[in-house]
Amino acid sequence: MTSASVAYESALRVIQTVVGQAQQVRPDAALIGESGLVDSMKLVEICLALEDESQALGFSFDWTSDSAMSAASSVFRTAASLADEFARQCQAASP
Repeated sequence: MTSASVAYESALRVIQTVVGQAQQVRPDAALIGESGLVDSMKLVEICLALEDESQALGFSFDWTSDSAMSAASSVFRTAASLADEFARQCQAASP
């Protein structure tokens, strides 16, 4: 498995852990918005947990970047979009 795929799966696992086992998190599940799985406090909790996970994987996850905060292309739309961004940053940090 590549570092990007490991990071992607790790991110989905972290999201599921924060959301809790009572609700199954599918990759296409909306994280934020009207039908989102999490409120703003849980979203911050996910991001902080992803920071910790990134350190364990040997890189630093930046969830405060301009692209992450852009409303039009937010990486926080779905579980998959956040996991994709996590994996992209992991791959970019790999030598």
